[in-house]
Amino acid sequence: MTPAQAFQKLNSKIKWQWKLAFFSAFGIGLLIHMPALLSDIPNHDGLSSMYFDQNMITSGRWFLSVACGFSSYYTIPWMIGLLGLAFLGLTSALLSELFEAQKGWAVVLSSGLLVSFPAMASAFAYVFTLDGYMMALFLAAAAVLLTKKYRRGFLWGAVCLAFSMGIYQAYLSFAMLLSLFALLMLYAGKAETAEKVKGTFRYAGMGVLGVILYYVILQILLAVQGKELAAYQGISGISSDSVKRQGFGAIAIGLYKDFAAFTLKGNVLFQNLISLAAVLLLVLAAVFAVSAMARSRKWWKKPWFFVIIVVAAAAFPVATNIILVISPDVTYHLLMRYQWVLYLIALTYLSAKPDVGAKKGAVLEWTAFCAALVLVFFYGIVDNIGYSNLQKKYEKTYAYCVRLVDRIEQTQGYYQGIPIAMVGIVGDDSYPVTDITLPVTDNMIGLNGDVLVYTGQNYQSFMKNYLGVTLNILPAEAMSDVYYSEEYISMDSFPGENSIRIIDGIMYIKTENITR
Repeated sequence: MTPAQAFQKLNSKIKWQWKLAFFSAFGIGLLIHMPALLSDIPNHDGLSSMYFDQNMITSGRWFLSVACGFSSYYTIPWMIGLLGLAFLGLTSALLSELFEAQKGWAVVLSSGLLVSFPAMASAFAYVFTLDGYMMALFLAAAAVLLTKKYRRGFLWGAVCLAFSMGIYQAYLSFAMLLSLFALLMLYAGKAETAEKVKGTFRYAGMGVLGVILYYVILQILLAVQGKELAAYQGISGISSDSVKRQGFGAIAIGLYKDFAAFTLKGNVLFQNLISLAAVLLLVLAAVFAVSAMARSRKWWKKPWFFVIIVVAAAAFPVATNIILVISPDVTYHLLMRYQWVLYLIALTYLSAKPDVGAKKGAVLEWTAFCAALVLVFFYGIVDNIGYSNLQKKYEKTYAYCVRLVDRIEQTQGYYQGIPIAMVGIVGDDSYPVTDITLPVTDNMIGLNGDVLVYTGQNYQSFMKNYLGVTLNILPAEAMSDVYYSEEYISMDSFPGENSIRIIDGIMYIKTENITR
């Protein structure tokens, strides 16, 4: 076949839902996240990742280096962003197949929710890993769809899940939630009881085998490279240490509390009365659709219906917050909460399948349509408020560091290469907080705050990459002997007259407000 014939044959096998889902996600994502793609504005972690080989095996991410290698290891937002959006489009296509989409509006708006959810803006703030993370998301969705579609698909699904976790472990929750939704669809269908039981074991097998494969590959690669897991985010504590220390009961209670707290007060799912109303309308539409389905199929007469409701109510928070079971001490960033978007997507697809009359069905679909549309719009606004603040963070940091470098170079005794010891916290006595976006971005890690610098290494990277100034800033340990000394405490905070001192050949710079 000629290339034209080959593409024509391939096109004939691609469902219209897949095409609509891919291009909707890609197009809406491009419109919302364009500010992040057309600028080269880092967040605090991005300062040292202008070129980074992404070898994060000590954090358990043994496939991240390969996943991010396709766009090179340079931070080039436009190319990385396009690759990330392409993976998001593919993920949206998989979701349309998994949820058995039949209505075009549901496909478009579910794609919009997928790309606009505020946790995705946090991912774009870490643009140097975006394409890799979106590949992990795609693999997580592929793991579930393969398990659903093919008798032995759980084996290939396990491989996909292992490689997804090898990029970013947090998307395990994404795969678990999708599996629960797929199981509910299986049990709501007309399959025989034996098939439903087999399906349950297939999804469980995919998850167990995937996690085992991930762990085996991790241990092999750690041994080959002669490294050990780091303590960062409790990744080295995937043992029972936390369970022994806190008790399984306390961990379980904390898990459910966190689920409720983030859902109701996380300032992400809704941020004002309009978005709250949209979420509530979407929930009501889905509840009405399920109720109508239960009445028409007489589920309410079968005891298993109520058992499934109870089991699902208990299982969904666990699947959503599985990271708190694996590592209860984790600092739960918004990046790790992206799986919440699946609830909104599931509600949208569910509302597009009303088992009611034409008139009620039309009202139900219009309700869900308007609610989902409002959420996509408001999420897009929230994302761009975050990007606006990131731009301002960069400009404030630039102006601050220009003043700081000038003072450093004007200090008597300074010479090129002098050892410099400092921390990175900018004191708010001399520089009061000016971030006006906190009511919106307070939970959006990477996009909130006033400045980009928090450590001496941040200063060194920012000044080198954006000011062309190379400073010899010492490791953080250099401050340990001086930090609580009377001599350091008595210094002024920058830009105070006594904020920079040279002691025993080392230049000490005090930027924070510490007074005792």
